Amino acid sequence: MEYLAVLLPSLVLGVIFYFVIKAIFNVDRSEREAMAQAERMQDEQDAHDRAARRDNDDDEMNPH
Repeated sequence: MEYLAVLLPSLVLGVIFYFVIKAIFNVDRSEREAMAQAERMQDEQDAHDRAARRDNDDDEMNPH
């Protein structure tokens, strides 16, 4: 029984440490996914803006 009393605090801290690290990794993964989504949306908006600007420039050079 003495062994359990000696090892129990270390085991409890180990379990707590495991869950804290797991939570940190989950938050990090979620943040990276959100950043990737934001970058995709920004890239789409930039592509749309470039296409609109290019079409506008073409219309100015070649009026109908």
